[in-house]
Order: sequence, then C-alpha cells, then structure tokens
Amino acid sequence: MIQLRNITKSFGTLEVLRGIDLDIQKGEVVSIVGPSGAGKTTLLQIMGTLDKPDKGTVVFDDLDVNSLSQKKLSEFRNRHIGFVFQFHQLLPEFTALENIMIPAFIGGSGKREASQRAMELLEFMGLQDRASHKPNELSGGEKQRVAVARALVNKPTVVMADEPSGSLDSANKEELHRLFFALREQYGQTFVIVTHDEALAAMTDRTIHLKDGAIENTTSILNP
Repeated sequence: MIQLRNITKSFGTLEVLRGIDLDIQKGEVVSIVGPSGAGKTTLLQIMGTLDKPDKGTVVFDDLDVNSLSQKKLSEFRNRHIGFVFQFHQLLPEFTALENIMIPAFIGGSGKREASQRAMELLEFMGLQDRASHKPNELSGGEKQRVAVARALVNKPTVVMADEPSGSLDSANKEELHRLFFALREQYGQTFVIVTHDEALAAMTDRTIHLKDGAIENTTSILNP
C-alpha cells in the first residue's frame, strides 16, 4: 500500500535518513522505534507528506506523491492520511464534535455528513456524552481519543501517530493502545506509530528499529 524507496534526508551537514526502504501493508499496525535522533519523526513526516526527501520515492497505491503539486498534495493528505500527535492539538474554542468535523469540512463534506461521521466516531470511542464539551472540560485521555477521532473522520488510508501516548498516564496509555487495535478490527485501519513505549511496540504487528538514520532491523509478532 505504501512504498518508500531509498529515502534520504539531511538538514545542513546532518544526515538524518540514509537510504530507507520500507513497505506498509493495508491493515497493518506498525511501530517505529529507536533512540532520540535516529530519524523516526523525520521518516514519519516524509511518509505522511508533511516533508519531502532529498532523494527517493514515496508511493501510495502506485501514486508517487512527490510528483503532486502543493495543492494536490494537500488534498491527497486530507483525504488519505490522518495524524495523531503527542499533544492532542485540539482547538480550544471548539467542542469535541466540532474539532472532529474540521478535517471533513476541509475535505468538502457538508455539515450533516460531517456531524454524523464525527458522532459515529465519538460513540465508538465511548465519548458521545462529551460531544458538546470543549477541550478544557475533557481529561487527557478523552482529549487524545477525540484527536484520534479527528484523524479518522475522512476515513483515511493510514493513520500516522507520533508518540501518541507520550503525554498520558499509564491507564490512559493502555486504553489508547487498545483503541488502535479496536479501530483496526472495526474499520480495517492501518497505523504507523512512532513510539518510545515498549509495551505499545510489543503489541504491533511489526516493529521497525531505526538507528543513525537507517533501519537496523525489523521484528514482528510472528517472526520476532
């Protein structure tokens, strides 16, 4: 589904990624781990079309996304990629329901369609009674579940998460981790997750170990 070939990226004289080759299959939950400075977030940003490699290709279902204009790339990103970050990044002036609806509006959905989809996701998350609450009225775990719902509202090809449980306590971490797999089971959702959390990485189908900008090794729950 996603193919990365010979991805390189440097910032000045610092070589951050050195010839990354990686395939992500539909319905996989993949984690990317490694020490700080290994290039994990940079790789996720390039895979998510938020940044471009110096060399190499990023292909989604036979489409080379680097060939798209900036406008077309933004449209592609909105339709096909959902993002979850360490800090929820919800807009404080909007309710939980409204925050989830925003990407749908950007994608051209009408208010009724966007609202129905957002409420469906809130119900799946067990947050339907929090729909009219603003972020400052939600717990940390609730905010992050709303952020996950926002990432899913346009039914993306893949959700890319950067340290999604990094700001949560142990109980909320476990709840969020279980949620990813429930979403995969319910919707067939694909996840690529950058994490330092060993418990989450151990749960994923495949773990990509990065070191010094290169893939050091890969482990899976079938072939550790």
